[in-house]
Amino acid sequence: MNLVKSILIAMLILMVSSVEAKPLKTNKVYMFGFSASFKDSVVYVTEIQNVQEAWIDTKTKFLLGRDQYSAQLKNYLTDKLNQPGRVSMVLFELNKKKAEKLYLKLMKKYQKGYDVRYVNNKDFSFEAIDMSPDDK
Repeated sequence: MNLVKSILIAMLILMVSSVEAKPLKTNKVYMFGFSASFKDSVVYVTEIQNVQEAWIDTKTKFLLGRDQYSAQLKNYLTDKLNQPGRVSMVLFELNKKKAEKLYLKLMKKYQKGYDVRYVNNKDFSFEAIDMSPDDK
């Protein structure tokens, strides 16, 4: 009987772990971009932006399309500010207060020893990435 129970439990665990997370479109994702270079001490930081219709992984609570959002910032810095070769990333939160706290923590770290340059929302804003699943 113990062998049967063990097999049933193992099968149940396999079934639960094989369930894929589904993307969830949300109306409130607060994100900002950060970009640095290995060649200088200049870092670029965008303002916190509320990106409408961003997608979140329901299992990990992680922003989908992060690489594409980072590419948007990298392309802006390369094309508009003539700053090629920068490493860009996006930080995000679903809660505005948490996003502000994360932003302040990052600023506190980089304002000492780095030339922080702010990117205004009028100059650059993230565009939502459509991560809806293909139902083909």
